[in-house]
Amino acid sequence: MKEEKYEEKDVSLKDKEESDNNLQDESKNEKKSAKTTIIKDFIFYALLFVFCLYVIPTFIIQKTIVDGPSMEDTLQDRDQLMVEKISYHFNNLKRFDIVVFYPYGREEKEYYIKRIIGLPGETVQIKGKDIYINGEILNENYGKDPITKAGMAANPITLADDEYFVMGDNRKVSFDSRYEEVGPVEKKDIGGKAILRVWPLNKFGLLE
Repeated sequence: MKEEKYEEKDVSLKDKEESDNNLQDESKNEKKSAKTTIIKDFIFYALLFVFCLYVIPTFIIQKTIVDGPSMEDTLQDRDQLMVEKISYHFNNLKRFDIVVFYPYGREEKEYYIKRIIGLPGETVQIKGKDIYINGEILNENYGKDPITKAGMAANPITLADDEYFVMGDNRKVSFDSRYEEVGPVEKKDIGGKAILRVWPLNKFGLLE
């Protein structure tokens, strides 16, 4: 009988040791799992931070500020806009879209905000207060005042396959494609399409 008791005690001790070992293993696994989760979370939030800080403003959407009166009455000086930077890559720009572009190339920080008037391959000419596209008067009512200066568009300008003719809505003061210093805008110099005004709040909304 004593031997049986010893055997029972031995078995009990072995069970306890196994149970302790299992608990230790479970604890180690839990710590390892927690550590792995922390690392994964850190990598996720680091990538999210990079995406929000760099990828979104560089390739998707960016805020910009109107500088000057050249787009009045549609846009006012210091209006804040959201510019999407994807559609123009797929030739989705349309007549009358408002775009941000770099008149002197992307190497320069200076940018303009104007409205697309002429599309690639079209011939643009200004006669008096009227704009002609491929010989026909363009029906539009974006101009704040009638056109008084045709500039280089007094003669027909045929746009290349990657060029756009742009003008500001405030045509008496706008420095745009009518001037040789700007001229037709190449697609590679377009930074994006202005889609939303976010400031001032009383004018918040999509742009037309």
